[in-house]
Amino acid sequence: MSNDKIFNMEFSKIYPLLVNKAIRKGRSQKEVDEIISWLTGYCKQNLDEMIAQNITYYTFFADAPRLNERRRLITGSVCGVKVQDVENPMMQEIRYLDKLIDELAKGRPMEKILR
Repeated sequence: MSNDKIFNMEFSKIYPLLVNKAIRKGRSQKEVDEIISWLTGYCKQNLDEMIAQNITYYTFFADAPRLNERRRLITGSVCGVKVQDVENPMMQEIRYLDKLIDELAKGRPMEKILR
């Protein structure tokens, strides 16, 4: 899938996919929200507003209140691509979130996920 397609997807359609992935593995929506908040700076109320506004995935990250400086410590692969090697800065932000949700689904403790 091209970057443009991913960037133009509505966050309101992606968010439930992230939550369902976590729930299928015995984790919770609250934990997904905590990860998103840690990564982007959105509080629960802001997150709910972003979902209601049907913004794009690109806009969700571009308008993030405060991207966590420690996100650069996130390493590893998502779909065979190392997140630290992703060249497009916006795609890298998206892959950071993917990687954190993958770690959650694999049962990793929150204190390790949130470096």
